Amino acid sequence: MNIKFKKSYRFAVKSASYISLFSAAMLTALLCFMHTVNWLFIFVFTFSLFVFAFFVLQYRVEHFIYRRVKKIYDDISLLEASPMRSKPVMTDMATLTRELEKFARDKKLEIETLKVQEEYRREFLGNVSHELKTPLFTVQGYLLTLLDGAMNDKTLRKKYLQRAEKGVERLIYIVQDLDMISKMEVGDLNLNYTRFNIVELIQNVFDLLEMKADSKNIILMFDMKYIKPIMVYADQDKVQQVVTNLVMNSIKYGKEDGTTEISIEDLVNNKVIVRVKDNGEGIEQKHIPRLFERFYRVDKSGARTEGGSGLGLAIVKHIIEAHDEKIYVESNFGQGSEFSFTLEKAK
Repeated sequence: MNIKFKKSYRFAVKSASYISLFSAAMLTALLCFMHTVNWLFIFVFTFSLFVFAFFVLQYRVEHFIYRRVKKIYDDISLLEASPMRSKPVMTDMATLTRELEKFARDKKLEIETLKVQEEYRREFLGNVSHELKTPLFTVQGYLLTLLDGAMNDKTLRKKYLQRAEKGVERLIYIVQDLDMISKMEVGDLNLNYTRFNIVELIQNVFDLLEMKADSKNIILMFDMKYIKPIMVYADQDKVQQVVTNLVMNSIKYGKEDGTTEISIEDLVNNKVIVRVKDNGEGIEQKHIPRLFERFYRVDKSGARTEGGSGLGLAIVKHIIEAHDEKIYVESNFGQGSEFSFTLEKAK
């Protein structure tokens, strides 16, 4: 470590001056007593003593402080990746105080962030456990019932095996979604960019989900009639998954006899924005920052009765960000929600 001394020597100058003046006074008094006063000798002696005292005090004080400050640096440097490890040792107390205060603030922020992450981790593990436990117990229950004798009844056997199969399918669905998100998070999502008509893609999603929407009397619609195709440049399959997940959510949490409306608008910088708007129950503002977390549920109880893996919005976010695009959400509780995302227009 390099020693960076303070530029001001006021302490050493004052201390050397006091010592020199006191010594000069004592010497003058002694010479007066001996009746041999020599003012030139007194001046040279005083000046020499001042210079000597100044350098001795400066050196001793700086090294006295340096040794103790260096110990502080060494103690702090024991912390892994300490930002102060590579910095030169400061003997300037004001500078050192600022550095330590900054270090303390950074560490406090780091600790608070770790606490939040730990809370999210515990919550995530609890949610994963719940999502997997429900279908596992369902499958186990039907199989145990069959083993206890229900397999001898042909009708019950077929019905219970079909229900167990649905539980297994749900498990596979959850595991596949988790696998997809894991690949996205490590950047292992290969995108196949093509030119396609986003209007046609949305209409295909409407056709696929029409029956599910009809079960709740929800109308799937565009905000206007798009006569001309709107060509975008992206991964068609992945964008279709995004639209499907968003429309599914609007149906799942939409109100009876409601609507799901999609609009496509031009933006600057050769972009379009796709908006998926519903008039359902809406989302409270406190939930919005965490909507795209894996397994995060706004409704901790009733939402699970609607099915799904709880990973839909997390997948949507990862797909859009993999395209280097943005996704937004706006919602008024009790009035509905709007999810929107950007795409690049095809040239």
